Amino acid sequence: MTTPQTFDVVVLGGGPGGYVASIRAAQLGFSVACVESDATLGGTCVNVGCIPSKALLSSSEHYEWLRLHAAEHGITVDNVRLDLATMQARKVDVVAQNTKGVEFLFRKNKVTWVKGFGTLQAGNLIEVRANDGTITQVQGAHVILATGSVPVQLPFLPFDEKRVHSNVGALQLSEVPKHLIVIGGGVIGLELGSVWRRLGAKVTVIEFAPTILIGNDDDIVREADKIFRKQGLDIHVGTKVVGADVREDGVTIHCERNGERVSFDADHVLVSVGRKPALRGVDAAALGLALGARGEIAVDDQQRTNLPQVFAIGDVTGGKLLAHKAEEEGVVAAEVIAGKPVHMHQHTVPGVVYTWPEIATVGHTEQEVKASGRAYRTGKFPFSANGRARTMGETSGFVKFVVDAESDEILGCHMIGPNVGDLLAEVVLAMEYRGSAEDIAITIHSHPTLSETTKEAALAAIGRVLHM
Repeated sequence: MTTPQTFDVVVLGGGPGGYVASIRAAQLGFSVACVESDATLGGTCVNVGCIPSKALLSSSEHYEWLRLHAAEHGITVDNVRLDLATMQARKVDVVAQNTKGVEFLFRKNKVTWVKGFGTLQAGNLIEVRANDGTITQVQGAHVILATGSVPVQLPFLPFDEKRVHSNVGALQLSEVPKHLIVIGGGVIGLELGSVWRRLGAKVTVIEFAPTILIGNDDDIVREADKIFRKQGLDIHVGTKVVGADVREDGVTIHCERNGERVSFDADHVLVSVGRKPALRGVDAAALGLALGARGEIAVDDQQRTNLPQVFAIGDVTGGKLLAHKAEEEGVVAAEVIAGKPVHMHQHTVPGVVYTWPEIATVGHTEQEVKASGRAYRTGKFPFSANGRARTMGETSGFVKFVVDAESDEILGCHMIGPNVGDLLAEVVLAMEYRGSAEDIAITIHSHPTLSETTKEAALAAIGRVLHM
């Protein structure tokens, strides 16, 4: 075997966390290699997650709007037809644009893409096996582990991507299911369930917990449940999946609810019951790498592991399994290696559900603050009272603040409504600086915009709401 090629930083994994860490480390003047075995960079998010799902979400939103809402705007459209093959082809093209963009950024920043499956060995040595079986080695003065996560399978319902799908298979269906069962009422299940419902499928959501979107603010959950049911999702909460029969032409899902057995028949089922850290190429026991209770790599707020000069970022470290969290952790790791005094702020990691209306949250829920015993106030403002939302015909939902009763510091913000994934950014910025509801309330917001709903909710939190 040849002498290992040496780098200042070697990143294991080319997903959002890994490729951003690679680029930032290169910007800081380090020699950088990123080891990735997939044919394209970008990881789950770019290839089979965030990007393709949002492409289909956008396309399906246009299709449903034309069918159901164009006439309200005085637009008559006859014979609206679905061309699923073209829609899927557009999705593939969008993904390709993004993956090629990451490759361009690697070339621009002189990041070396080492193509192959990487295995971390003692002393920060990574053995890389290429697709043709060739083995090379790269040595890193520092290593950043960014191996991501994989979907959780039910033991009695393994993925075959023909009838039983993970998020990967559910994004690639060549025809609209007659009946799609979604096991899991979380983000992935509701987003992909919404796609296929809009395109004509009957969609049944089965959730073991008492509500969908478990862990979200109670007001958000109630509003979302009401809206999604009205849209046509058949939602069954408090329902446990206990078995399944998979046939050539469909699937039967067996459940228990309130002590009774109930079964559902469908032609396809999406299993979206969570994801788990993927320690691919990382033998934690052999390396002495410390793990957390759920098998995630244990790190501090600078992304350091217990191994010398080994960092970990993204889904493999647990917490919120979100691309933007992984990206920011990648930046933190690279900058810590460069000696910068940076830390990761997990409390201000936002989360977005890209259903329609969207759901966007940051910080603590009202029930969390209440349980802590901390005195608090809330402020809430509906989109139905916002001029821009009325002009759009998008009046469902609200913005809600949870603030400290004495200091007025923003403890959490929870939104459901049009484009709230974008509206949340100003609240995240305010929370990064431990800002108050008053800070947002006295900031001038353009009129007429959806952002005025955020301002009015902040005004409500300090008892000064104007337009309600």
